[in-house]
Amino acid sequence: MTTLEQAVALQIPGWQERVKTLNKVHGEVDLGPVTVGATIGGMRDLKALVCDTSYLDPLEGIRFRGFTIPEVQALLPRPAAGLEPYPTGLFWLLVTGEVPTAAQVLELESDLRARAEVPAHIYDVLRALPRDTHPMTQFCMAITAMQGSSTFAARYGAGTLPKGGYWQPTLEDSLDLIARLPAVAAFIYRRSFHDGRVIPADPNLDWGANFAHMMGITDAGYHDLMRLYLLLHIDHESGNVSAHAAHLVGSALSDVYLSVSAGMHGLAGPLHGLANQECMKWIEDLMQQLGSNPSPAEVRQYAWDTLKSGRVIPGYGHAVLRKTDPRYFAQREYSLQKGMGSHPVVRIVHLLYDIVPDVLLEQGKAKNPWPNVDAHSGALQVYYGVKEQDFYTVLFGVSRAMGVCAQLIWDRALGMPLERPKSVTLEMLEEAAGIQR
Repeated sequence: MTTLEQAVALQIPGWQERVKTLNKVHGEVDLGPVTVGATIGGMRDLKALVCDTSYLDPLEGIRFRGFTIPEVQALLPRPAAGLEPYPTGLFWLLVTGEVPTAAQVLELESDLRARAEVPAHIYDVLRALPRDTHPMTQFCMAITAMQGSSTFAARYGAGTLPKGGYWQPTLEDSLDLIARLPAVAAFIYRRSFHDGRVIPADPNLDWGANFAHMMGITDAGYHDLMRLYLLLHIDHESGNVSAHAAHLVGSALSDVYLSVSAGMHGLAGPLHGLANQECMKWIEDLMQQLGSNPSPAEVRQYAWDTLKSGRVIPGYGHAVLRKTDPRYFAQREYSLQKGMGSHPVVRIVHLLYDIVPDVLLEQGKAKNPWPNVDAHSGALQVYYGVKEQDFYTVLFGVSRAMGVCAQLIWDRALGMPLERPKSVTLEMLEEAAGIQR
């Protein structure tokens, strides 16, 4: 049976040759002009990054190595008693481009289980923080504190690491980090919101279900939801803030721990990973004003009142997508399949889907009036009793770390250079635009 490392090693020479040919022979091919608007508008839609792990099509949504979410759900191995696939199977797919066999996923699960012990000093670092420190701050600090065990940093510092071999210790660091993140995140949850007790991992549970178990949730339904959640949030090409921040820091040959920590700091922003928390706050405000069973007319008016006050309706619209986020549909389908529609929060989320897009279309300003992944994810957490919204972005972070690591492994394998775009002054842009001052 081929291991993950062997599968990557077999592919690297061919990919390296493709990069070499593109760079040396076709490096002058024009992919489109850089406009003033792109330069001062956050580099939106500027084709300036390479990412093969996933691609976000504005109309089709996310594809993981070419596969849509429904295809991934159908193709990846899953536990015998579970509805959703192993998230680790998607990590294998992102890293290798190949759909893993059940045996390969179980071998990867076993490898992660063997790496999962968190160094004791990480818990000491977290315990030294005030209990009310934001969970994402704790999460970022824990990842950074694990950097002392980096295989890449140790070998690079010792001068024993050839450039062509950078990817192997990056893979090692990635597997170590991924293995430990559920225990770290679960401890943050228990310490911030419960009794602070460390719940040992269950050797009979898979990586995703064990995360839920260590949080203190024994409901098998939540274990399945955790697998789905981790699957859906794992990767979203390389231009989003968390992935791009990790790539940028990694391009300086910072190790996986420092790079992923940088990505998690970006994920913590309200315009990125914190958005799911913003959605739940808006729904809570709605319920506080209208009650737990509002009418469609009341919800419609509340949506209009939000827009007229100069605010946005969180969870609707997306920087790239121009249709309903397939990740939203996957969660909606899960809630319907599980019969969650009678829960007040889930019912309102379903009601919003029927109302908000029409309101946004009537307003006439939204390029995309459809819901994104954040519009539904919090409601499913609430259904199972995970109501602590400050923790939602940590859940996101455990998942996104896998996608970030997959990208970093291939950045190293392909020898991606230091990222260093050129900046210009506003005066230069004005001159280019013909503006006279």
